[in-house]
Amino acid sequence: MFNDIGPLELVTLIILAVLVFGPEKLPKVIQDVTRTIRKIRDFSENAKQDIRQELGPEFKDFEFEDLNPKTFIRKQLDNEDLGLKEIRNGFDLKKEMADVADAVHGRETEAATPSSGGRVDMTKKPEIPAADDRPPFDADAT
Repeated sequence: MFNDIGPLELVTLIILAVLVFGPEKLPKVIQDVTRTIRKIRDFSENAKQDIRQELGPEFKDFEFEDLNPKTFIRKQLDNEDLGLKEIRNGFDLKKEMADVADAVHGRETEAATPSSGGRVDMTKKPEIPAADDRPPFDADAT
């Protein structure tokens, strides 16, 4: 809950609370705040249990954290039925980027071999046209 509060901010909050409420009333205020937080947590847990009971047995594994879009997407991407793990594991971004960099710099890579698994050879040099050949005309480009 308070994971992002640093030590300096915590000391500032304590000093501010002592100045606002005074050292005599501060323990009672802290008790009231903790009691209120406890009541809110109990209320939310009871509401979650009521919703689960009303949904019925087909939603027994329903988790309210799944309603968070980030959690929902993460669970769907980790789902084994979709086969996304195989796709993600079969794609090596570093190797693909190295192949592209080699192609740009004109270096030979192992992708140039015929056993590259149907890959396009980006390192292949274009054929040099004859002196009397005109380049193709593109009407849309002019």
